[in-house]
Amino acid sequence: MDTVGFHYIVEASGCNEDIISNAELISEILIQAAKKGDMDIKTSYFYKFMPKGVSGFVVVAESHISIHTWPEKKYAAIDVYVCGNRSKPEKTIDYILEALDSNYAHVSEVKRGVQDDDVYTHIILTWEEDLKSGIP
Repeated sequence: MDTVGFHYIVEASGCNEDIISNAELISEILIQAAKKGDMDIKTSYFYKFMPKGVSGFVVVAESHISIHTWPEKKYAAIDVYVCGNRSKPEKTIDYILEALDSNYAHVSEVKRGVQDDDVYTHIILTWEEDLKSGIP
């Protein structure tokens, strides 16, 4: 089935509070994650909220990676959207989750731009991972 792109929506729980409070570190993590996923980085922007929290965005030729963090909840909301089949978004996500020292992830994969005659729609697949036990 042909699709225009893949949108991964990731809820990362149990993240390291010090890591997800640090805008510079979050920037390094997302840029490295884009490289791990064979994405072509165009630009990035990260903003540090006071007293805590970071929002950031990496624009890649394939689309984007974004993150919003809530250190007080040890939670990060992550989106990875890619067009085409050249990049490896799963490697990007795995790298981010490991770098954030996340304990648990809830992931939804949305196949975007699925053509049904003259209409475009999407298909959603969801899974959860206990990252510390190694049991999906």
